[in-house]
Amino acid sequence: MTIKRLFHGIAAQAALATLISHGVAAHAETVNIAYQYGADPAKLAQASAAYEKATGWTINWRRFDTGADVVAALASGDIQIGDVGSSPFAAAVSRGVPVEAVALNAITGGSEALVARNSAHIDKPQDLIGKTIATPFVSTSHYSLLAALQHWGIRSDQVHIVNLGPTEIIAAWTRGEIDAAYTWDPALGKAKETGHVLVDSTQVGKWGAPTFDLWVVRKDFAQAHADFVKKFVGVTLHSIADYRANGRSWTSASGQVAAIAKLSGASAADVPQLLAGNQYPDAKEQASSALLGGGTAKAVAATAHFLREQKKIDQTLPDYSTAINSSFVTATK
Repeated sequence: MTIKRLFHGIAAQAALATLISHGVAAHAETVNIAYQYGADPAKLAQASAAYEKATGWTINWRRFDTGADVVAALASGDIQIGDVGSSPFAAAVSRGVPVEAVALNAITGGSEALVARNSAHIDKPQDLIGKTIATPFVSTSHYSLLAALQHWGIRSDQVHIVNLGPTEIIAAWTRGEIDAAYTWDPALGKAKETGHVLVDSTQVGKWGAPTFDLWVVRKDFAQAHADFVKKFVGVTLHSIADYRANGRSWTSASGQVAAIAKLSGASAADVPQLLAGNQYPDAKEQASSALLGGGTAKAVAATAHFLREQKKIDQTLPDYSTAINSSFVTATK
């Protein structure tokens, strides 16, 4: 799904979004929240119903394959809160979708990577030229892929990049239709079985293109239900604190890993390594000027400008700070 197609008709959906948001206000005990595959501490809080217990609300959890799909649901008002990567978030804000980031879920590391098929004879970056690479368009993986190609001096028109979601990547990889993929689990684990990692998002971040996952809320919902959002953010931060304090004991045989594996799409054997590959800022770190206090807005702006240079979006904004709301993190630190 292209970004232009993703946001086509947003203006026409405004009336529907208003009706839906009014419906949420009338039934304030229920909320629709989107999540994606991927291992992170918040999955444990989700599995244990910690969010429901803390807020007293009924939560309809809906899984989406890509951040672009989450953004489309946020734009329509079908969901009120979603787990979205920095690249689709930057694109959404640039297009005027009325959302704001209220917490960081993770700073991406080894949980997203570019894997080359062993049989494709890709031993070094230049071997990618002329090959077919799959990634979900306008995702953090797509952004990282483009940044890596730029770092290696490979133009995007020197490779064939196809738009596939993680489940579609698994099928295409199995059929031998693609030579490489930049993605996350469960597709990442599948590709690693018969492929090798050329680069992951930890390294791409060090090259100047960091990516991260954010909890994003519709602004109308956040204004109408600030107490719910505060408690939701509090549970997320508690799950991060729990992992940072006790994560070493979360082995492949532990109950915590089993719960995360069920929701993440990854195997229990892979979850500990995937968790360890990312960074999870605590409340104090998230509220700092380096992150939600200013740094995140600058990173989102840089991402948006890169996407525009790559012709993935048509416009950027002069300021992205209005799309970052640190007040909920600050209230719980």
